[in-house]
Amino acid sequence: MTLPYKIATLLYFFNERDEILLLERTQEPNRGFWSPCGGKLKMDIGESPYACACREAEEEVCVKLSPADLHLAGMISEYGYQGQTHWLMFLFEITKRLPALPAPCEEGRFQFFAKADIGSLNVPQTDRERIYPWFWKFRGGFFAARCHCHPDGRNDWTLEETWTAGGKAR
Repeated sequence: MTLPYKIATLLYFFNERDEILLLERTQEPNRGFWSPCGGKLKMDIGESPYACACREAEEEVCVKLSPADLHLAGMISEYGYQGQTHWLMFLFEITKRLPALPAPCEEGRFQFFAKADIGSLNVPQTDRERIYPWFWKFRGGFFAARCHCHPDGRNDWTLEETWTAGGKAR
């Protein structure tokens, strides 16, 4: 069976207290889960991941960004996510701090959370297993990973490349 391949961005915004901004999603994928905002690239117009991140920030958070405001923190390839699609996701940490909580948007409502609170939230399985731990571990640097999502709910992860903020880690 051939699955569609989708390319998306995830935006990791923070406030002045270094709390992460998450969106309680009202739409698929991941309806009912807390996740970073972001969205799919407009592949039909050749949109780049950086352009997509800036567009999604303006659409969902009402913040105008330029590529200089983005730090590419990670890249994740998910094979067979929920048996429905393959994903290639670009994770961007936003260097501008948010002064206030954004208003709800059609995608859901926002809330800031301390790093320690994420473990108690309803987040997607792949985020809980590896994406958040690697994001925090390599914050300021970069990581690339792939995940084979099996129909039985098991995930096989491979960390392919990492960089710390000070240089290459692996």
